[in-house]
Amino acid sequence: MKAPLLAAYSPLLLLVACGRAEPVADMPSQEELAAAANAAAANALANAQKDDAGDSRNYVNIDHGYSVTMPEGWMKDGEASNADGVVYQDPGAGADVRVFWQKNDNDQTLQQIVEALSDGAEGVDGDFIGENEYRGTANDGEGNNVALRLLKQPDGAIVTATFVYPEMLSEQYQPIAQALLDSLRIFAPKAQTPEGQTPEGASATATPAPAANTSN
Repeated sequence: MKAPLLAAYSPLLLLVACGRAEPVADMPSQEELAAAANAAAANALANAQKDDAGDSRNYVNIDHGYSVTMPEGWMKDGEASNADGVVYQDPGAGADVRVFWQKNDNDQTLQQIVEALSDGAEGVDGDFIGENEYRGTANDGEGNNVALRLLKQPDGAIVTATFVYPEMLSEQYQPIAQALLDSLRIFAPKAQTPEGQTPEGASATATPAPAANTSN
């Protein structure tokens, strides 16, 4: 934020340094200088907030070893989010995305976990991609489609991403859901990387599969 402020004051600093004698009528008043400085500060703050908003789209959970890119303009639900994951909502249409890590105490297979998820949804359909990834769709029984992706980490823990949106808006939300699920990546958790940093080039354990049919 300092750079724009310095830029606003640069003309005045140059005038003082060079000792130029300009007619009083041509010199900016104190009010004008203050207004210019305030405008520069406001612009810098707006740019910083814009940059922060853009960065916030990329959610990275270093402790549990995964990352995902949220849709532009969506808002984080702080109350529903916690150390294990995050919830983002579309403020306009009732859609939301939930990405969470879960410890797999019973060392269940991905197939067993998907079967358990299927018990609470309707029209579940999808594909296993190897032993450590599942992509599918379902209906929550309340007029919403659900696009989901599950990734099993090397230690057995599961990262689940669910994208829920109104069925009547499928055409609008399907490509958004596809892009978000494709962006989900897993990597070594912080406990396994002493530096606590995301390894360069971290990627999912399997190549993303084509979007499944969400029409139910």
